[in-house]
Amino acid sequence: MCLAIPAEVVELQENETALVEIGGVRKVVSLMLLDGVKVGDYVLVHAGFAMEKVDREEAERTLAILEEAAEYGPLYE
Repeated sequence: MCLAIPAEVVELQENETALVEIGGVRKVVSLMLLDGVKVGDYVLVHAGFAMEKVDREEAERTLAILEEAAEYGPLYE
């Protein structure tokens, strides 16, 4: 199963990369698939690549759903 997770861009870096934050965790991702990304934008991240920009409202709604799902524990044991 593939899952892209919304992340907020907190810092633009060299070589088409950015530092993003997902639920308090920061990670460097590639921006090579997108143009015009700015600090404060939300992007969908999959396998280390930002794949699409999303609006803040949609990103926050998705993150809230993921947090709620995490409260129920793992899907498989």
